[in-house]
Amino acid sequence: MIIGNVGKEPEMRFIQSGKPVTTFSVATNRVYSSADGERKEETEWFNVVVWNKLAELCNQFLGKGRLVYVEGRLRTRSWDGQDGQKHYRTELIAEQVTFLDKSGQPLDRDAQPTAENGQPGEKSDAIEPDDIPF
Repeated sequence: MIIGNVGKEPEMRFIQSGKPVTTFSVATNRVYSSADGERKEETEWFNVVVWNKLAELCNQFLGKGRLVYVEGRLRTRSWDGQDGQKHYRTELIAEQVTFLDKSGQPLDRDAQPTAENGQPGEKSDAIEPDDIPF
């Protein structure tokens, strides 16, 4: 579970089967005091991946700077780069997304066509864009 600001405009694409997937980054901030009492702030960036109808809604309604709550699971992928090095990327596979800076309806896996494992699934009770009140 994270709460933060969207770092760049969401990017939607379609996989070979035609299912939509949207990716975006979220920055979370932590403010704390060091041992000597100095106020410190650190930012952590998360790569978020959203599937199916929830992906379409995030692509349509999210934008850079929006405050968002994302709940899901972590997945780390690896691949061999052109430079011969092994590369890794950890992603948050979203099961629920809630827009926090405007009154909006939570978007979650129970109302979206997303299987529990974060991969494309089938459900018929998806939220329609017209159902979102902003």
